[in-house]
Amino acid sequence: MHSAPAAGTAPDTRTGPTPRASSAGVAAMLGSGLSNQIGAATGSLAFPVLGPVGVVAVRQYVAAAVLLAVGRPALRGFTRHQWRPVALLAVVFGTMNLSLYTAIDRVGLGLGVTLEFLGPLAIALAATRRRIDAFCAVVAAAGVVTLMRPQPTTDYVGMAAGLLGAVCWAAYILLNRTVGRRVPGAQGSAAAALLSAVMFLPVGAYVVLHHPPTAAAVGYAVAAGVLASAVPYLVDLFTLRHVPPAAFGLFMSVNPVLAALVGWIGLGQGLGWTEGAAIGAVVGANVLSIATSGRGPAT
Repeated sequence: MHSAPAAGTAPDTRTGPTPRASSAGVAAMLGSGLSNQIGAATGSLAFPVLGPVGVVAVRQYVAAAVLLAVGRPALRGFTRHQWRPVALLAVVFGTMNLSLYTAIDRVGLGLGVTLEFLGPLAIALAATRRRIDAFCAVVAAAGVVTLMRPQPTTDYVGMAAGLLGAVCWAAYILLNRTVGRRVPGAQGSAAAALLSAVMFLPVGAYVVLHHPPTAAAVGYAVAAGVLASAVPYLVDLFTLRHVPPAAFGLFMSVNPVLAALVGWIGLGQGLGWTEGAAIGAVVGANVLSIATSGRGPAT
């Protein structure tokens, strides 16, 4: 597989990723996913005080502060060609977090993240060139459908929020890759985070006036901002410069697994045998895809 060169670097003339690059990419994606789910679970602890919208607002502020310190964007030097995807990414970033936290609040961490995963899965299905990857994506999709099967108390609003998050996550993957190509370093990510934080300033003011925050709630929300926004945002920017969108999208199917485990361990959300089997299908699809990634396209 060919990977896009990072901004400001010469094109890579190798015919495929080295084992070291592949291992680094997998480790980065796994670490990003785990950080994201722990952050989401931590943020949910602040729901009783701040609500999902308040937690997302704090997340946006924290992400902006961290990314601005790291990226140090030269905003005045951005061209219109660069600002366009940055602005779109800012809107997608905020909407993605808001829809996900709304889903988590209504249907739980595992199901909310599982529904959101349909976005990366769609990227994998649309962009794959190997039959084995298409098969793995279908298997992973079957696991996702099993996890979200209708129940007598199905919350359709929560599911709709999760599906909106799926659309946003697909757009996030494609836009983040575009921003990484057009803007050097983490400047594009920092600029997008800043725009998103500005959009959430009225939300934060409303929450403070109508739902006075406690120190614990703010602490949970800040931790969520670091773990579920700043860290994954930077790691994903790096990863998407070296991993094709199809591979990234398929590997992201591990997020429902991580969410289910974090929900079980951290929030006491138990899993039945059906959920376990569905998670096994998702894991198996990822293992098969990664294990066969060096064999080239099917003929």
